[in-house]
Amino acid sequence: METKDEKVLKEPFAEIGRKMHLLLHTGQLLMENGADSDRTVRDMMRTAAYMGIPKDRIHQHVMYTTLMLNVNDEQHSYTEFRKCTKHGINMTTLTAISKLTWRALEKNYSLHEFERHLLRIKNRPRNYPVWLTALGAGAACGGFCKLFGGSWLDFLLTALCAFLGFYVRKICAGYAFNTYAVIAITSFATTMFAWATQFLTGTMNWYPLISCTLFLVPGIPLINAVDDFLNNFIVSGMTRAIHTLLIVGAMTFGIVIAIRLGNVADFTTVSLRPDNIYFSQAIAAAISSMGFSIIFNIPRRLLPVVAVGGIITVLLRNVMVLQLGFSQTAGSFLGAAVVGLLALKAIHWFHAPNIILTIPSAIPMIPGVLLYRVLFALLNIQDITASTLLAMMRNGVEAVTIIIGIAIGVAIPNIFIHRYIENNKQRTVKDLLDKRYLKDDE
Repeated sequence: METKDEKVLKEPFAEIGRKMHLLLHTGQLLMENGADSDRTVRDMMRTAAYMGIPKDRIHQHVMYTTLMLNVNDEQHSYTEFRKCTKHGINMTTLTAISKLTWRALEKNYSLHEFERHLLRIKNRPRNYPVWLTALGAGAACGGFCKLFGGSWLDFLLTALCAFLGFYVRKICAGYAFNTYAVIAITSFATTMFAWATQFLTGTMNWYPLISCTLFLVPGIPLINAVDDFLNNFIVSGMTRAIHTLLIVGAMTFGIVIAIRLGNVADFTTVSLRPDNIYFSQAIAAAISSMGFSIIFNIPRRLLPVVAVGGIITVLLRNVMVLQLGFSQTAGSFLGAAVVGLLALKAIHWFHAPNIILTIPSAIPMIPGVLLYRVLFALLNIQDITASTLLAMMRNGVEAVTIIIGIAIGVAIPNIFIHRYIENNKQRTVKDLLDKRYLKDDE
């Protein structure tokens, strides 16, 4: 005989208000913690299947700040909205929700059990304490500094400045300052820390000055914006892109104020060409990938995996660019594409969603410096020359094409075999539901 919980999961409109609330709560956690729109829709649809709601009865409209959900049949129509306001990056949350949706299907969780697990995910503390996350920010920026051609001394100075800058950001956020004000203040303070390192070394340290604020660059929102465009979530993609530009603009504003106060010469012409010592580049790539992974709160067990992914992407890019003469865009695309293809197998080995393995591996290739070089030139428009204008346009075009190349590279599986992957997942969902109903019939 069927229990009440089994009947609720079998009948689409049983406790429909609670089901919709849980569906939107699931989507909100995904959207607010760094999922792209396509992943948000997929995981919500899988959750709806677990709840017994047929996919032809549910309609979603996903935007960066709002989720809209409608469930209907010939006699009923229910609609609910949910705002998404606190956007950040927490990849442990994305992993946990993906696993929860599959586990709920396999074990036929009651709605109460599903809600309990969902709240546990929401309230789970971060994997890394604040001091370790600050070290991660320092390591990420230090790795970038080395990838740009800096020395290991530059690496240490950059890491120290970014470590201190992370705490400035933490303090400002604790006082609930405006998001963009926090970014501007943090970039200003961090750049001033880098400027002050000249009193330790006796000379201006250009690479720390360039690299120290890169932990603020919104790499994942940039890639998600392109992913949304590729998957026809145009409004969401536009919102992400504008949000990203505002963050980079706030960063640039803080940096410009700092270098004006410090009377620093134009540093936008400093060479960013990496050295030819591939062993040191590999170490820097691994450090940078793990540093950003700590900021993104990736599960600890996946840190070595992401480090290997970072080494693969950066070394492939450098070989393509430095040895074979390809463009930065082509090199970045190839590095991201190889990791994207490897992740097709790796997700089964390490039981983690694709995004958790590919994005942090590709982050060291994000052209954050090029983006704020463009805005730096715009802020100095009154002094701009024809050659500077052309350099600004070249930096802007190169930055955009690199980002698109990275996004397309990591999304290669979805672009070319999306239907095959989705059909496999749908068959798995159908098999799990068939087992549920077969058990009910018995």
